[in-house]
Amino acid sequence: MKFYLILHNIRSAQNVGSIFRTADACGISKIFLSGYSPKPIDRFGRDVSAISKTALGAEKDIEWEYFFQPNKIIDNLKKEGVEIIGIEQDKQSIDYKKIKIKKSTAFIVGNEVKGISKQLLKKCDKVVEISMKGKKESLNVAVTTGIALFRILGI
Repeated sequence: MKFYLILHNIRSAQNVGSIFRTADACGISKIFLSGYSPKPIDRFGRDVSAISKTALGAEKDIEWEYFFQPNKIIDNLKKEGVEIIGIEQDKQSIDYKKIKIKKSTAFIVGNEVKGISKQLLKKCDKVVEISMKGKKESLNVAVTTGIALFRILGI
């Protein structure tokens, strides 16, 4: 089985770098960046220091690709039989601890403030969330990605 990440409209290069580092630890095959998510290499072919500083080289070890619109990524992955799981708080979300992976899967995470759009959530086969016990309603996107991947993938 292969595992993928789709990072859509992540605004912080540090979050992107941290997710690359976590993805490496979890055996993610490829990361798809979309929207305004920063890429590890700028338009001049130079390393983006905020990403490389937090990724610690993982951005060079994990294959990545950029698409402005995530729909093409999702549609292509679904054609290959890949299950799409959104990590987001939503009415249709289920507890991330109850997910059992049975085939190649792509996990989507979204913007630090707005999360995954309703339009993208509709394209997901499942939506999972981490329950919160404190007064804050959410975790940082990079922290959420790490917690969810380690638990769901059984690492």
